Amino acid sequence: MSQVEDFLTAEEEAAVVAAIVRAEKNTSAEIRVHIERHTDQDHFERAKAVFHYLKMDNTKEENGVLIYVAVHDKRFVVLGDKGINTLVPKDFWDTTREAIEKQFKQRKFMQGLIDGVLKAGEALAEHFPWDHNNTNELSNEVSKS
Repeated sequence: MSQVEDFLTAEEEAAVVAAIVRAEKNTSAEIRVHIERHTDQDHFERAKAVFHYLKMDNTKEENGVLIYVAVHDKRFVVLGDKGINTLVPKDFWDTTREAIEKQFKQRKFMQGLIDGVLKAGEALAEHFPWDHNNTNELSNEVSKS
């Protein structure tokens, strides 16, 4: 699959957004998904650039999480902001990455993103619990380029 538009249907994209909303109900962290066709850059470096472009590095608690997908390249990156990475063990993102990868290998892209979002939200709730003073600092929509 090489087109971003073909990666998720509108209904599947809505389900991913619903998962983000659900995950963020238990954590002050901000979760985003970004999908693009291809990059000539290193995928981790591209994810960092998208993270900055989406202003995910401007959250109050530095607790943004990006799930970046390069469809044509068949690559994805889970990237957390420095507020998260200073608190969690080095292998913190492994379960999120594994949840996504398991479904992607079966070409279940929507389910992979949903599983990854929910795993990230569950793990982040321990370190960044939601409280009544939290506001949604970033859009929950899936971004694309």
